[in-house]
Amino acid sequence: MRSILVAMALVLFPLSPAQAQISIQIGLPGINIGINQPVYPQLVQVPGYPVYYDPSAGSNYFFYDGLYWVYQGDNWYASDWYNGPWALVSPQFVPVFILRVPVRYYRHPPAYFRGWQPEGPPRWGEHWGHDWERHRGGWDRWDHASAPRPAPLPVYQREYSGDRYPQAPQQQQELRSRNYTYKPSDAEVRRVDEAQAAKAQQQQQGKQQEQAKQQQQAQQQQQGKQQEQAKQQQKAQQQQQGKQQQEQHAQPASQQKQDKGGESKGQDKKQEHEQ
Repeated sequence: MRSILVAMALVLFPLSPAQAQISIQIGLPGINIGINQPVYPQLVQVPGYPVYYDPSAGSNYFFYDGLYWVYQGDNWYASDWYNGPWALVSPQFVPVFILRVPVRYYRHPPAYFRGWQPEGPPRWGEHWGHDWERHRGGWDRWDHASAPRPAPLPVYQREYSGDRYPQAPQQQQELRSRNYTYKPSDAEVRRVDEAQAAKAQQQQQGKQQEQAKQQQQAQQQQQGKQQEQAKQQQKAQQQQQGKQQQEQHAQPASQQKQDKGGESKGQDKKQEHEQ
């Protein structure tokens, strides 16, 4: 799998040192992470969890708190649209309810999942190490009776598949803001959601700046063209004026020659008459 990612270090909450370490990576347009979801997924709730999964998917595909989540190539990715673009989320900031999903609901589990209890969550502390577990202590201990209600599914996205699927993040944000009013309740999800919104806004600003630059260049080219046309017109007028002046200078000389020729003929006739 080839992936080209552009790294963004986003400080979303400067008052919190832990939050200041969040790292989000947004995939370039046309680049994927090996996941292709051509149509809206068939999402089913994981029993007892505020998380959905797609039992027919060929990947570890989930939906939680307003965002889609994929575990692919030992990395977690998130998106607010079912087929990306995807944001790479650091293990320190993956929501706990995503981490708690039992092994049996991973449709394409990695090799190191083998031997783990299918009804229990993956052993993330064993996989990511003690530093991660120290930072995320207690992630696997919770009261199942206190689980939050699952977020509503963004079913409006069913209408957008194939050529209708919006590729530009700004277009995705606009459609989502019009059709999906749910706001994430999980702090980790909010960070990712805000980071994606900030990226979309940044791309839109860059696009607007590029359009303004192109318009300015077009105006400068038009002005240069008009100046060149005015210069050529002025040159043509000067040439016309010069030609007219030459003709005016040439006319008296020709008239004088004609007058002299007439006088000479008159004298010749006078002499003949006297003879």
